[in-house]
Order: sequence, then C-alpha cells, then structure tokens
Amino acid sequence: MLEHQQELIEVMTRVDGVAPGSGLKKHRKMTISPFVMLRGASSVFYQDLANMTFRLPDEIESWPLTMVMGDCHVSNFGFFSEEGSHGEEVIFAPNDFDDACVGHAGWDLLRFGTSLLLCTDHCQGIVEGRYQPLEPLNKNKVVEASEARLALTAFWQSYRDTCQQLLDKDMDYRHVLQNFPEEHLLYKLEQKARRRQVGGEDFLSKSSLAKAVDLEQRPLRFREIPEKFKIIEDGSTYRLIEQVFSPYVDDTILHIVERVGAGTGSVNMKRYYLLVGPEDVTPEDLGLCHIVEVKKQRAAAPLFEYQDLSLTNLLSPAHLTVNCQRRMQRNPDLVLDDVLWRKAHWLVRSRHHARVGIDPDNIACGKRAINGGLREYATACGAALALAHGRFDRRSQRLEQAVVATSDATWSELEQLQTDYAQQVIEDWHWLSSVEIP
Repeated sequence: MLEHQQELIEVMTRVDGVAPGSGLKKHRKMTISPFVMLRGASSVFYQDLANMTFRLPDEIESWPLTMVMGDCHVSNFGFFSEEGSHGEEVIFAPNDFDDACVGHAGWDLLRFGTSLLLCTDHCQGIVEGRYQPLEPLNKNKVVEASEARLALTAFWQSYRDTCQQLLDKDMDYRHVLQNFPEEHLLYKLEQKARRRQVGGEDFLSKSSLAKAVDLEQRPLRFREIPEKFKIIEDGSTYRLIEQVFSPYVDDTILHIVERVGAGTGSVNMKRYYLLVGPEDVTPEDLGLCHIVEVKKQRAAAPLFEYQDLSLTNLLSPAHLTVNCQRRMQRNPDLVLDDVLWRKAHWLVRSRHHARVGIDPDNIACGKRAINGGLREYATACGAALALAHGRFDRRSQRLEQAVVATSDATWSELEQLQTDYAQQVIEDWHWLSSVEIP
C-alpha cells in the first residue's frame, strides 16, 4: 500500500501542481466521499490501468479503438439541448468531453460501473453519517448494494444490446434518448430540462442564463455571486479577453466574469464566462442571449499513460476535445472551438439553457430509485454510451461486432473488476482523508 500511496502522490502532484496534504481546494473537495474522489482523480484511474494494478479483460481490451469520454461516470450524463443553446431538442446523453480522446471503450465501461457502485455508497454514507457533503441529503431511502449490482448488469447489457441494434439496423446513429415515459426515473428530470428551454415556463427563472444573469437589469450583467463569479477588475485584461474571443462567438460580448469553483477534476483550471447576445437587448431578445464558457484545457487524463494509441491524440488538448464532441454527439454545439492564447489551449463552448445534470441522490435515493430506477438509469447510460462510441467509425462497425461477440464470462469479469476497483477507490479515499486538511 505504501508504494501505491507514493504513486497517488506523484500523479496528483503532477496534475494539480501540489501534493495531497497541501490544502488545495480540489483535494479538500475530494475528501467528501470516494465517489467525489473518483470524479476528481481520473488520472489516478489511468495510472492504475497502465501499471496493471487493474487490467481490463483481454477480450474487451482487444476491441477496436474508438473515441471515448475518458472521464465516464454517472454524473457526466444528463439532459441538455442539442447545438448548445441554439437547438430545441432536449436529449439525454454524455455531457462532458474534457478528457475525451481515442482509446479503449472498456475504460468508459469500467469507470462508469465503478462510479455506479460509489454513487450508491456516497448516498448510503451520507445517510449513515460516514460522509459529510457540502449540501445536506434530503432523502433517507437509498438503494441497497444488491440493487447496484443489478444495475451493473443492466448497464453492460444495454450497451451490448444497443450495439446489436446498430448492427441489425434496428437503430441508426442519429438515434438519441428522449421522451422518457412518465413512470421512468428520468421523466421528471427531462421535464425540468424542457421547462428551461427558450419559451419554457422556467426559462426566465431556472435556465442556465437566468441563474447566472439578472434578466431584469439593463445593460445585462452577470449576477454578483462571489462563490461563483469573480469580477475582472483589470480593465486591460477584460478588454484583451473580449478582443481575443469575440471572433469565436456568434454575437456581441455583453459582459465577462471569471468563473470560480466549478467542476471537480478541473476545479483548479482557469475559466471565464462570456455573456453573449444582441448589443441592445429587448425583452423579446432574451432568447437570443446565452453564456459561452472559455476554459483553459489540459491534456486528456488518459494521454499521460497512453499517448501512443492514436495519432489523433496528438491534437492540442482543446482541439481534441472539440473533435471528440463533434464526432460523439449527434448535433454538437454550434459555438464550439479551440483557441491558443497565453501559451495555453482554451476551449470555447456554449452553456446549454436547459442543462440538467445528474447528482447521486437523483438516481440512488428515493422510492423510484429503490424500485428499479437505478437500473433504468444504468440502462439509459449504456445505450447513450454505445451510440457515442459507435459514432466514431460508422463505416466498419467493427467495434459493435466485437462488443456483441464478447462472451458472458468476460462481462462477468468486467463486473468483478468494477467492484474491485470501487473498493480500491474507497481505500485511496481513506488515505487522502488522513493526509488532507479538512
């Protein structure tokens, strides 16, 4: 274990710039629970695979390479409007491509399954008082570990079945997940997203735009929320950001703030929010306004250990993210680009008005969750992930063929690996909690 702890120190120091125990905000956040640590330490995951501390089943590792999420976990799926804030279709799909690259599909499968188990543990730990979240959990019914194991099986079965449907042409690569039935776990979350769309009843109060911007004042400005937004007091810096990024947005930049405290794995990465819209905004024009995020991008987490898998991965970090998102989504954001600025690569992308993310309590707590809802969620994610992976190479369908041909014994081996790795993350969390400042 001492050797493994040294590896943790080396990886986290390389990625975050300081060693665990230094009081970094990101590291303190990761001590909330093993689930949060998994989210914040994707590079540790790839170090463990590269060192063969854990290894994908041979049959899965032999699948053809594809574009992968890289940081696949239960909270990196959700509802959003296609084409960023420009589209009207609300879908359920992967929503984070910061660590996307060309790699092994099994990485995403292993990481998702591990997160599914740790998501359940996260909620159980809060109810039992083992974990102290930033916000209280207002539910006391949590799915049992046995139900989480059933969800693991439902996840890979859905992934495999979707690949089979693509091969049989019962489904095409334009298919997306939406219009969930009323009895489905995701129904209420989908309706919440729809209400936040332009023209929806909650657009002026609950959309991403309304939460960040006071839509009543003129000129439009970001709200004063110190824990989220930092005013850019240096006028020359403000004007430089405006000058550099104006060519990449689709209207006038009305206001700029620095975004602070966002994300888990990238909480220490510099980012700005641009309020974009018509120069003279009328109440009728509010639907034309949206937020564009400009984020400093580092190399995808897998690439430190697996940089030689594909020449595509030699693209700059932001360019690779843009390419993967464009390939893996049906209708990617219309504002999506990469910029080289201040000797760093920056990702430019829309913030969806209707974005609704998934928190652990949404899928592992409550009456619906304990009565099969977690399995419903895992099934939806399995299908959405298979579609995203399959869109990389629609000519040969070699990945889909390999997935369908994989033996049941190998799938069972994957489930055991997901269980074993979840236990490893729990042990790593205990260590981090012992060295990190509360």
